[in-house]
Amino acid sequence: MKTRRWSDLSPATRRFIVVAGTCEGALKVAALVDLRRRPADQVRGNKWAWATALVLVNAVGAVPVAYFVLGRRTSTATG
Repeated sequence: MKTRRWSDLSPATRRFIVVAGTCEGALKVAALVDLRRRPADQVRGNKWAWATALVLVNAVGAVPVAYFVLGRRTSTATG
């Protein structure tokens, strides 16, 4: 099987890869910043586990989205 090079890809495919990578990077940065600022009692699970998954797993933005949807607790303000 011949390995495809960047120059072999169509301009549309190259553009898609760059946009997808940029979006995933932005999501990861936003999730890591939120995780850093959020108190541990407002995070479901271990903060270190979330941070490790966010940094190491490349799944087209699935881990940052999972963190924003499942990993954060809503603050319970009493007043």
